[in-house]
Amino acid sequence: MQHVVKLVILGRDGILNDFRDDHVKAPEEWFPIPGALEAVARLNHAGWHAVVATNQSGIGRGMIDMASVNAVHAHMHKVLQAAGGRIDAVFFCPHTPEDGCDCRKPQPGLMRDIGKRYGIDLKQVPMVADTLRDLQAAAAAGCEPHLVLSGRAAALDADAVQAMVDQVPGTRVHDDLPAFAEHLLGRGAVHS
Repeated sequence: MQHVVKLVILGRDGILNDFRDDHVKAPEEWFPIPGALEAVARLNHAGWHAVVATNQSGIGRGMIDMASVNAVHAHMHKVLQAAGGRIDAVFFCPHTPEDGCDCRKPQPGLMRDIGKRYGIDLKQVPMVADTLRDLQAAAAAGCEPHLVLSGRAAALDADAVQAMVDQVPGTRVHDDLPAFAEHLLGRGAVHS
C-alpha cells in the first residue's frame, strides 16, 4: 500500500501572521496571529506536513528584495520552531498582477508545484485561505478550499463570507487557523 503524505497548504499573511497593506518587509514586521503557530504545531504532531503558498508581489514591485524575504521566512521558521511547529517549505510568487504569470494566486501554479514536489494528488490536500483569490487558487488546483476568518476575511460580514463561499463551492469556513486544525484533527480521528 502506498504511503500518502498528509499535507496542508497555508497562505501566509492573514493566516499565520498579521496581514499588512504595505507588505511584511522585515522580520520585525512579522507578527503571528494568536494561536496560529500552536495550530501548526498541533497539525505537525499529528503527522501533517505544512507548506506555505504566498503571493509576494512586493518583490516584483521593488518594495522588498530576496534577502529581506528570506530574513522574514527565517524569522517565521524560528518563531514557529519555538512553538513546537514546522513549515516544510515556502513557495512564493514574486510577480505583480500585471506579469500574467501562472504562479500568482488565483492561478494554480504554486499549488501544482507543491503537488509535484510532494508527489501528491492535490484532491487530498486542504488549502487554507483568507481571500477569495486564494480560495479560487485552491479550487483551480483541485485542493480542498478552507476559509479562515482571520486576516483580510476578518472584516467581512456574514453576507460577504457567504458570497465568497458561493463562488467557490465546497469551501469550509473556520474562525481561524486553530479552528481549522481542530476540524482537520477531528476529521482524522473519525477515519482512523
